Amino acid sequence: MVTMNSALPDRFLTPPDLADLLGVPLETIYQWRRKHTGPRGFRVGRHLRYDPEEVRRWIAGLMGEVA
Repeated sequence: MVTMNSALPDRFLTPPDLADLLGVPLETIYQWRRKHTGPRGFRVGRHLRYDPEEVRRWIAGLMGEVA
């Protein structure tokens, strides 16, 4: 069984990393960012990154809404 802790890397995620991890198109990641509905990202210069812990919390929040 794969747990959420083992599925997410310890490094910051790029938008393509996040899209691949969640199995959604890259454009979906950018749409979520524009609509403020996805996990919170941050900029390193001009590069967008996502903290795996923030992604974990965002997923847990989605799972809580369904339950």
